[in-house]
Amino acid sequence: MMNESTSRPMIESKGLSKFFGSFVAIEDISFSIPEGQIVAFLGPNGAGKSTTMKILTGFMAASEGTASIAGLDIQRERIGASEKLGYLPENGPLYLDMTPGELLRFFGSARGLEESYLNQRIDWVTEHCALEEVLEKPIGKLSKGYRQRVGLAQALLHDPEVLIMDEPTAGLDPNQIREFRQNLRELGRTKTVLISTHILREVEATADRVLLIHAGRLIFDGTPDALKEKGSLEEPFYRLTNYGRPPGRLSEVPEAESAEQVLEEESIAGERQGDED
Repeated sequence: MMNESTSRPMIESKGLSKFFGSFVAIEDISFSIPEGQIVAFLGPNGAGKSTTMKILTGFMAASEGTASIAGLDIQRERIGASEKLGYLPENGPLYLDMTPGELLRFFGSARGLEESYLNQRIDWVTEHCALEEVLEKPIGKLSKGYRQRVGLAQALLHDPEVLIMDEPTAGLDPNQIREFRQNLRELGRTKTVLISTHILREVEATADRVLLIHAGRLIFDGTPDALKEKGSLEEPFYRLTNYGRPPGRLSEVPEAESAEQVLEEESIAGERQGDED
């Protein structure tokens, strides 16, 4: 992990809030991620992870606050920021009638990549995402694991400096999760990575730092070891204490106990996979 004090900020969130009428999706989310860090955005489903990521990547406008990628405001300098950014949304849209090879060539052309460079990058992502065996098969006939690989390949195609991935291991089997974690550690050597998850094992296996969000509010920012001191990470099933999402502004309700964790008796498929790994 690079020294945060000397590295330039690659992902910045300043006072981000998103309101849908009286409903508060997130409120006053602020953090800065320096060059060369792998950061896990951790929290239960519905905590506001995807909303924050959509704002950071320019797919959704914030109600308040600003976001930037590699120093470029994601709303005012959208095209410039997108050149620095690779984004893998949860259940990312893929053209199912295309093959991975056709899809990558289409996305590369849309990004304006010169043909010889595009050919080099397609060869690179095909190898690193292990797509050789399915490159000419329709995406609609591929397994969930291979579709995730195709999604990751398109996010890496233009060799971005910043990689943002929303629940990238959702639906993968234990072997696929293991492979993904290995790829993520390799990518973290050259890129700044933000990955959202609700699986604690994902954090321990991949992250230098944890951002913990609960009910739309950022309640912890530190290392996985520091988070352990606030609650056991040893159990495969967990949830944050559920105080219920307030109907109005989060600032109007009493502060929830920060990172208190309790055992979740209900089996969550993704967490079970993380435990089996």
